[in-house]
Amino acid sequence: MALEDICSFKDKPVQQLFPFSALETDNHDVELKRLKTSQRNCGIPQHIFMPPFPWANTFISTSCIGLPNHSPTMQRPFPLSHGTTTLGFVFQGGVIAAADTRASAGGLVACPAVHKITPIHSHLVVTSSGSGADCMLWERILIREIRLYELRHKRRLSIRGSAKLLSFMLHPFKGTEVCVALTLCGWNKEGGSTGLNHNLDDSSFVTDESAVRNISAKDPVSPSSGPQVIYVCSDGARLQGDIISVGSGSPYAYGILDGGLSWSLSKEEAISLAREAVFRATHRDAYSGNNVDLFHITAQGWIQRPREDLKEEYYRDVERKSNHRRKEIQRDTTECN
Repeated sequence: MALEDICSFKDKPVQQLFPFSALETDNHDVELKRLKTSQRNCGIPQHIFMPPFPWANTFISTSCIGLPNHSPTMQRPFPLSHGTTTLGFVFQGGVIAAADTRASAGGLVACPAVHKITPIHSHLVVTSSGSGADCMLWERILIREIRLYELRHKRRLSIRGSAKLLSFMLHPFKGTEVCVALTLCGWNKEGGSTGLNHNLDDSSFVTDESAVRNISAKDPVSPSSGPQVIYVCSDGARLQGDIISVGSGSPYAYGILDGGLSWSLSKEEAISLAREAVFRATHRDAYSGNNVDLFHITAQGWIQRPREDLKEEYYRDVERKSNHRRKEIQRDTTECN
């Protein structure tokens, strides 16, 4: 192809450009030692960063950060304060991912109806926290790389492999102003990371809730299959857990989740718990609010629930408290009589 000729990829095998075998195993330290670095790329172990033009080295040497000819970074008109509430947790019926919809820029509500949960493929969604532009860019890069992997290897990259790939790509930007915090919430099919063939033309997702199959709590789930929640930060950090909440409202969300989360929750209970956690966070955090988006991921794919206005949840909470107070007054009156 013309692009391969320009970038000198034609004579190089795909595995040399990026070691995809390292994504399917946790022994990534061994694989990283095999990476070949290039002087033109300032030692970064990826050949695709720098096109092989005759004047490329001169251009980089005169524009790299820290050299005399480097122009100063453009300053923002005002400091940005990133705030959000996103969460994901695992239970016996799959994975729940939830987030608010408020985008803030300092003390300004820039947009009340953004989408902080992005579907990557039929069994994986990503919740985003940080800079909106950075998150959207890296989500598109992740979608592209997962699709390229699927085309090259005729199988879908596992959830853990996707997180490892994203971590590798973000690590060179450690210490920069890139602000990305993504939580991968998905379901690995049995054998999906060991060569299971997938239909590349099938990009459908579940829309019928009756098709959801709950896994039994008695059935063992291997580390490479079943529901998984993994957090990846812009410094390359990668953490896996059963419950992860990110953003300025996460301390309030953790307070609700830690008290009510258990493996044996039903689907309705899990959805109610996630909605309650986001509502409590937005009630106390000024940078979160407006609506709540919620996804339910199972072995059949993801299901997106209709967006709910948090003010309706507020009125329902006020009504519950009023009814509870009324019952207490009636009980006290009955005891006095």
